[in-house]
Amino acid sequence: MRIGIGYDIHRLVPGRRLVLGGVEIPWRLGLEGHSDADALTHAVIDAVLGAAGLGDIGQLFPDTDPAFAGADSVALLERVVALVRERGWRVGNVDATVLCERPRIAPHREAMRRRLAAALGVAPEDVGIKATTNEGLGAIGAGEGIACYAVALLVRDSP
Repeated sequence: MRIGIGYDIHRLVPGRRLVLGGVEIPWRLGLEGHSDADALTHAVIDAVLGAAGLGDIGQLFPDTDPAFAGADSVALLERVVALVRERGWRVGNVDATVLCERPRIAPHREAMRRRLAAALGVAPEDVGIKATTNEGLGAIGAGEGIACYAVALLVRDSP
């Protein structure tokens, strides 16, 4: 078994869609970034890559490469899972936490779990998604952005 941790944070800005865990959430602000800026999926990608010893999302999908402008982060996650499988690993489970003041994540949690589980090749119950506020503290607490943490467990594929 191998364990990896991932983290991502993006600023909330007007004029962008808000995508988390591959799910578009109706909100007046969206996350700023080169791709779809899906901070939750980015944290999961980094956790999986870290567990496999394969670097990080910026190495594989650099924000300086126009090919990834507006990219669907779940499609990037699927590419990472394929890469990990080529090396003899499979995802056991993922657990993630979304930190934001608004919008509320609970109404979208199950859709996120299903979308991420499908990309990871696991059952929805193997994906944990929790949400919390920052109790009004710091940039997250001021509603300026959304941050996400994720932990991934990889297990060796059976021969």
